[in-house]
Amino acid sequence: MKSGSVIFNGVPTALTLAAALFCLPAIHAQRRRSHPLIPATPNLGIFTQQADIGTVLHPGSARFDPAKNTYTITGSGENMWFGSDAFHFLFTKVSGDVSLSADIAFVGATGNDHRKAVLVLRQTLGPGSVYIDAARHGNGLTSLQFRDAPNADTHEVESAVSAPQRIRILKRGNYAYLFVSDNTGKLAPSGAAMRIPLTGDFYIGLGVCSHDKDVSETALFSNVELQQLPPATGSPTLYSTLETVLVASTDRRVAYVSPTLLEAPNWTRDGKALIFNQSGLLYRFDLATATPTQIPTGPQSHINNDHGLSPDGSQLAISDQSSPDAASRIYLLPTAGGTPRPITPTGPSYWHGWSPDGSSLAFTAQRNGDFDIYTVPVAGGAETRLTTAKGLDDGPDYAPDGSWIYFNSERSGHMQLWRMKPDGSVQQQILTEPTNDWFPHPSPDGKWLVYLAYDPSVTGHPAAKDVELRLMSLADGKTKLLAKLFGGQGTINVPSWSPDSSKLAFVSYELLPQN
Repeated sequence: MKSGSVIFNGVPTALTLAAALFCLPAIHAQRRRSHPLIPATPNLGIFTQQADIGTVLHPGSARFDPAKNTYTITGSGENMWFGSDAFHFLFTKVSGDVSLSADIAFVGATGNDHRKAVLVLRQTLGPGSVYIDAARHGNGLTSLQFRDAPNADTHEVESAVSAPQRIRILKRGNYAYLFVSDNTGKLAPSGAAMRIPLTGDFYIGLGVCSHDKDVSETALFSNVELQQLPPATGSPTLYSTLETVLVASTDRRVAYVSPTLLEAPNWTRDGKALIFNQSGLLYRFDLATATPTQIPTGPQSHINNDHGLSPDGSQLAISDQSSPDAASRIYLLPTAGGTPRPITPTGPSYWHGWSPDGSSLAFTAQRNGDFDIYTVPVAGGAETRLTTAKGLDDGPDYAPDGSWIYFNSERSGHMQLWRMKPDGSVQQQILTEPTNDWFPHPSPDGKWLVYLAYDPSVTGHPAAKDVELRLMSLADGKTKLLAKLFGGQGTINVPSWSPDSSKLAFVSYELLPQN
């Protein structure tokens, strides 16, 4: 498809001056508080209208050059963030599944580092509208930004790629995805994805925000392609995204994307790396170099997503299914790799927690037909059963001071969060929610408990579900949303807090059709 083209239902369509019949007169005023539509003209290319969104001091403009197949957009505006936006928008109206792609370059080397050139999907033209955009910032930062409720704060998922030449935003169903170009110019999934409530008809187009209300900035959009997407065909491709999220802001950053299944990150005690499992093996992902390196684990080559570091960071506990009966058993090995030492001779056993003094492991095991929580000495010895309730007890993790073991249990009728003393006494439910809640992990500073929440209709902890990461304050029991994502099994099965408790690592997933 040629640049500056649009395809709806597979048929190329040229937009004409007739679109002007639907436009409102321009309103000329230095201070614009609404979104007056500028009359459409033949030089808007594949788009039909333009407008200043929100409050701007300097009117914006958009111009299409058919000879070069480029769009030059100038915009002012204080920001596209928090609960309202101010920018210049060139757009048309669409519905259903769509994608918008463009090469983006700012005109001029100066300006605010946070000036934005964006590909936008927007429910309305109001400043506080629900929206999602693929944003190229002046300093190269490229992210998927979104507001998922009217007038709510904007949040973002930052791409690991800085200043890509070409970006794409793609909407399928309730999710939008960011694609970025590599050094060959080929577009690939960035790992940034978000569930967004765009319904019926919505607006799609190009925008510029100066991030400074007193100035205007200009960006050049070339090779622009707008497509109405056909129904998905063929088997989808799974992409795993290793992400981190800031607890204070809930903003997220992509660390690594892989077209294979990876699961369950642990944050190393020095804060420099993440450890995850992939294809039965363990990998250390260096956050500075963004490079994964395999950790040698000897004959243990069927490692599952229940693994974690000792309090001093010197040892790794793994759960492996390499034995002939394929039952998971727990082993210990040096963090740098080595020959694993068996801890639980009986399976299935799944590691989940390490006591703060490094002397004991907490794990979930099936014995006599029921899954319960046990502890076992690191030095070796007999296991101790801590729970006896009927039904599944899972996910034990120690409080940082060793005073409690947090876990999830279905003994109340559906999966909820509980805690008990390290000897198994004083078992008490700590949260009553309609959701099915799994894998509680206390923060190293003892202030928060993160957990994975499934819809009440979901049984177990399957993969490929719409889930939420939620935080519970251990001071007052109040909860709040940390992240919405497509995930579940493999997202946070094991402890994944940063050492300073400011961030959390997790894995989200994308199932993208071949077309």
